[in-house]
Amino acid sequence: MDKEQPDKARRVVLGGAAAGLLGAAMAPAAAQPAGAAGQAPMAVPVYPEPPFPKQQQPWPGLASKMTPRPDHGETSYRGSGRLKGRKALITGGDSGIGRAAAIAYAREGADVAINYLPAEEPDAREVVQLIRAEGRKAVAIPGDIKDEAFCKKLVADAARELGGLDILVNNAARQISAASLLDISTAQFDETFKTNVYAMFWITKAALPLLKRGAAIINTASVTAYDPGENLVDYSATKGAIMVFTKGLAKQLAPKGIRVNAVAPGPFWTALQVTGGQPPDKLPEFGKDTPMGRPGQPAELAGIYVLLASNEASYSTGQVFAAVGGRGGP
Repeated sequence: MDKEQPDKARRVVLGGAAAGLLGAAMAPAAAQPAGAAGQAPMAVPVYPEPPFPKQQQPWPGLASKMTPRPDHGETSYRGSGRLKGRKALITGGDSGIGRAAAIAYAREGADVAINYLPAEEPDAREVVQLIRAEGRKAVAIPGDIKDEAFCKKLVADAARELGGLDILVNNAARQISAASLLDISTAQFDETFKTNVYAMFWITKAALPLLKRGAAIINTASVTAYDPGENLVDYSATKGAIMVFTKGLAKQLAPKGIRVNAVAPGPFWTALQVTGGQPPDKLPEFGKDTPMGRPGQPAELAGIYVLLASNEASYSTGQVFAAVGGRGGP
């Protein structure tokens, strides 16, 4: 496994507080200092703010049909070889946070396998093209992670096609808004837990024998893990389970040199929201109640996922990294 050679600025960051490290990683587009020879200063991105058009899609939805279309870093993320030679598997890699991580990983030098549902094929094809455009290997593995046998096959296929595995991102999720507990059926509760918790368990268990010292596992938790929404009781319960699973597994795997961390996003503009994750009448104002006054875009999380996969976070394990737009945090 190749070891990154961080420059002097990164070594300074590593010597400082964890918050400083995270702050440095949150600006992936600014790989070169402003004013460097031949480099124009980077423009500060301006992201969409509410109100958004009313919209709903059947599950699982497509990012390509959302208005406005989410920014996954397709045109903005610039890599610097921080994951050169690494092999990553990302669930839910067709759109949203998983897509942003897949693009960033490829531009940092990693080969990437993505999992997604067959209905998400149009979005997945775009991701595969973006990965290959960076000269990296892209492996597309459609299938339903609610099935244990498929989860085992997913890991085996990804490792075989990539030639190994040293980064695992458990990101795929199911979220259905329900005003009352009485509105949550046993079938919905079961689907949410199988997608969000059981699949993470099955996939991680299958991956462990393949992971060597220096590998990283990154789980997508949520702000709802510690500040649950009243309309997301079952979803919030799964995210709390992910957070605790992450912390416990990190202790178990630390002696083996395998790091386990989680990312806890706040409101992010992804297909999860327009497929029942938010009440339809609330969606136009989604994210407005944050101090930033808007939801996050998937591209704004890419730097955290890169950091946690890279050797720059070599002393971070069992941690939950938040990106919530200014309110709350783990």
